[in-house]
Amino acid sequence: MSIILTAAAIMAMLVLAGAAGLALFTWWTARRVEAGMPPQGRFVDAAGVRFHVTEQGSGPGVLLIHGLAGQMRHYTYGVASQLAREYRVVAIDRPGSGYSVRDASTPADLSTQAASIASLIDTLQLGPALVTGHSLGGAIALTLAVEHPQHVAGLALVAPLTHPPEDDAPPAAFRALTIASPFLRKVFAWTLAIPGSIAGRHAVLDQVFGPEPVPADFGTRGGGLLGLRPSHFIAASRDLQAVPLRLSAIAARYAELRTPVGILFARGDRILDWRANGDALAAKVQGARLKVVDGGHMLPVTQPDVTADFIRECAEQAFRTSRAT
Repeated sequence: MSIILTAAAIMAMLVLAGAAGLALFTWWTARRVEAGMPPQGRFVDAAGVRFHVTEQGSGPGVLLIHGLAGQMRHYTYGVASQLAREYRVVAIDRPGSGYSVRDASTPADLSTQAASIASLIDTLQLGPALVTGHSLGGAIALTLAVEHPQHVAGLALVAPLTHPPEDDAPPAAFRALTIASPFLRKVFAWTLAIPGSIAGRHAVLDQVFGPEPVPADFGTRGGGLLGLRPSHFIAASRDLQAVPLRLSAIAARYAELRTPVGILFARGDRILDWRANGDALAAKVQGARLKVVDGGHMLPVTQPDVTADFIRECAEQAFRTSRAT
């Protein structure tokens, strides 16, 4: 009996030592990433969120909202500077993402995120703005337009999530984010998430970027390395699991939209199908324009010129319509 207990104790000690080693590696990795890639902009408090924002240019306001597990560098990679020649361009880290701080008690659903961004628009005196949303950011931009229309002059949606998937299953690249228990999510974030992300990065990036190649500088200039932090995993997991709480209700109101809406998708997108999300949205919104190009899901990074031109066209229409009314 004593031998069995001793063996069990040894096993427990080995498990704890392994967990401590993984936590130490995670802490060391996160600190190195943050030291090498500090915040680019400034911090603005709005609706209980400490937003990290960058601002460039002058003129009518353009707000850039990134997608799931992303951050503002997806836009500052090449899109924001082009738009800043004509517009006041504000790129944000969404609540909990990048360097923006969201309290653990603050819900992560689409409506709560949209409300906090509406408050930020007021604080910055940016609106009504042309709101650009990529991927999950597209769903948040649509929620903002539906629930806070006074803040939105128009929408430029890049590979947007607009409808729940038929099987309710997330893309394979994001399945690790489906841990429902807050406690287990935190344990996983501080032990296995970061080593697992490093080990599986090629398969994940292939799905997220494919069929286009991943730019060699995505980790730094595109902010990819910022994902190697526990806070990033926890925020992305909460975001993903909160989507179903509001997406169907928001989708049911798309026909109410009266602001100009542009949609940009790539045929080869491996994350979101352009027919189920682009065509389906265009069919519900009067006057919506859908543009389909060759490429994958990460158009702001892989095709910044095409993305900037698309956003510029949407901005021109939105502000022209706004002036006319």
